[in-house]
Amino acid sequence: MRNRRIHRNGRHKQILLDGLSKLEYRGYDSAGIAIQNTDGVHIFKQKGRIAALREIVDPNIHATMGIGHTRWATHGEPSTRNAHPHQSASGRFTLVHNGVIENYEQLKKNYLSGAVFKSETDTEVLAQLIEHFVGGGLEVEAALRQTLRLVHGSYAIALLDSEDNDTIYVGKNKSPLLIASSVTVLTSLPATQRP
Repeated sequence: MRNRRIHRNGRHKQILLDGLSKLEYRGYDSAGIAIQNTDGVHIFKQKGRIAALREIVDPNIHATMGIGHTRWATHGEPSTRNAHPHQSASGRFTLVHNGVIENYEQLKKNYLSGAVFKSETDTEVLAQLIEHFVGGGLEVEAALRQTLRLVHGSYAIALLDSEDNDTIYVGKNKSPLLIASSVTVLTSLPATQRP
């Protein structure tokens, strides 16, 4: 679930954007990236094409790692607000998700009744739930595992923790997940058992 081999060449932003461009043939309504450095996590997301996303990405921010996503709306209208990545309430956790969380409304009701949501997506529920479990005393990896145990549906997620500049947490069930380091693909994870 963790990747400790992070290359520090500073090209992560360009690699993410180029990688998302290669997925354009799949169809999507919005796209976004989150890049992380010692200043924190910086999010850029936009409704529409990757070209529109490229226009809003700050060229002066250099990153040590990042995550990206193209979205086809399943929960919530196509909009910048519903585009990935999504963050937890405090902004500590930033997440992208491919798939459908079938029980996201039940998770909100059971665990997040007081939470304020900025989007209409099932994905934001995951970020908020991870933060909820970390707030309850779990370590990040344990909180991610606990969250994924509760989820019904398909998912492939990548998670950044603003307090850890060296780790990207990932998890998947049924949905595809591609991980790259620099320009070399590390792995395309096969379908696995639930955590």
